[in-house]
Amino acid sequence: MLFRRVREGMADPLSMNPDDDVCLCFHVPLRKLRAFMAREKPVVASQLSECLGAGTGCQWCVPFLCRLHAQHLAGELPDLPMSPEEYSQRRARYRAAGRVRGEGDLPRTEETDS
Repeated sequence: MLFRRVREGMADPLSMNPDDDVCLCFHVPLRKLRAFMAREKPVVASQLSECLGAGTGCQWCVPFLCRLHAQHLAGELPDLPMSPEEYSQRRARYRAAGRVRGEGDLPRTEETDS
């Protein structure tokens, strides 16, 4: 995918394309989140969950949704400065470690699974 971006002449091959998923659980692309924010004008980042359930699965993307929301509030074009490959690799490491957001980022145990 990185080579396709360079070939198509995109300005920054290391940033996400609007069609790349930010929420990998529910396949919510950056384009949908941008359109949602422009249309709905969410006051808090948690309202982005109303966009196809973004951030409600494994919750890996929650900090990124907060960043996108902050950029939107600042009048900037919401964007993530990493390649989709790096983003998905980082999420894979997060999932492999059994991490859960909202539980102090502790590894999963029998206690946190119940």
